[in-house]
Amino acid sequence: MAVERTLSIVKPDAVRKNLIGKIIARFEAEGLRPIAIRRSWLSRQEAEGFYAVHKARPFFGELCDFMTSGPCVLIVLEGENAVLRNREIMGATNPAQAAENTLRRLYADSIGENAVHGSDSAENAAIECAWFFRTTEVHG
Repeated sequence: MAVERTLSIVKPDAVRKNLIGKIIARFEAEGLRPIAIRRSWLSRQEAEGFYAVHKARPFFGELCDFMTSGPCVLIVLEGENAVLRNREIMGATNPAQAAENTLRRLYADSIGENAVHGSDSAENAAIECAWFFRTTEVHG
């Protein structure tokens, strides 16, 4: 198994519900170690740049509106197969389809307000971590 790093975001809906500690505790209980954390209120420019891959999709504007609606918590997680593990812990994008006891099943309200983000590949994880964190801010 490979030790990897991945980006997780506790989205504005979960921050508003005071779920930051529960979500981080879950990652730690599942063997993922937070090695960089920052609370941030994303600017429109940051959100649009981060989600640029979705620019042509009909939900892009709503996604950026949501991600700039309040503070979020940006986290670099490290651990064995961190990308896959984080995605398993999060659950399906649609909370109604997410497996029992996943973060989205427990805490998300809808497909659009789904509590957490996680990188979908090791390659994207490297890009996403670098989008929000300088290398000097990440301590493994």
